[in-house]
Amino acid sequence: MAMGVYTGDITELDVDAIVNAANSSLLGGGGVDGAIHRAAGPELLAACRKLNGCKTGQAKMTPGFRLKARHVIHTVGPVWHGGGQGEDGLLADCYRNALNIAIAEGLGTIAFPAISTGVYRFPPERAARIAVTTVRDLLTERGDRDVIFCCFSADSARLHEAAIAAAG
Repeated sequence: MAMGVYTGDITELDVDAIVNAANSSLLGGGGVDGAIHRAAGPELLAACRKLNGCKTGQAKMTPGFRLKARHVIHTVGPVWHGGGQGEDGLLADCYRNALNIAIAEGLGTIAFPAISTGVYRFPPERAARIAVTTVRDLLTERGDRDVIFCCFSADSARLHEAAIAAAG
């Protein structure tokens, strides 16, 4: 099991799957979601239309189409409302459910963005800790995969590196 941090554009990664921090419609949006839809081409939108949306914390997979990544695993992160509405558990569910799809499909390398830390306002340090501990715990029990935390900013990368170091 290997967990690493990469700073850059998730749409450029040549991996088995990238994770899309999508909205519940799965029909594209801003941030990483919009970037993934633009890079994958119109075929991604057509495939997502057939999925009938996705609930917060759940995940669904499509082909990667024009991306270097062979698959896109779409997950809907929680909007931050102060932490009293189950946000931590829902965020952990995003990582767990996306990684479970990758494991079930036999995918060896998966890249996650910092889910919910943009317009959904999840505190970035808290989100990084949840991401790393959820992934580490699932990989410990379910098998060997390479996971990349693909961070758009150096600040996010530092938070993920610190979370990995703290998780042991």
